[in-house]
Amino acid sequence: MEANRIGVAAIIVENPDSVQEVNETLHKFSGLIVGRLGIPYRERGVAVISVVLDGTTDDISALTGRLGKIGGVTVKAAVSKK
Repeated sequence: MEANRIGVAAIIVENPDSVQEVNETLHKFSGLIVGRLGIPYRERGVAVISVVLDGTTDDISALTGRLGKIGGVTVKAAVSKK
């Protein structure tokens, strides 16, 4: 069994029409989420979301992979080594 790791996902939403799908996806993976900070950067027309995660690398990859498939969304993750 794979051990849980702490991770953080940085999400940039450039397409306002994608916000609902991003939120729905995060809700589906809510069991992994420790905390979330979302900032609407109106001057640049984007939303920046930071999500702290606790899960297996497979779970974290599944979440970031699904988010990355949404149009107008960029996501990067960093995961602890322990």
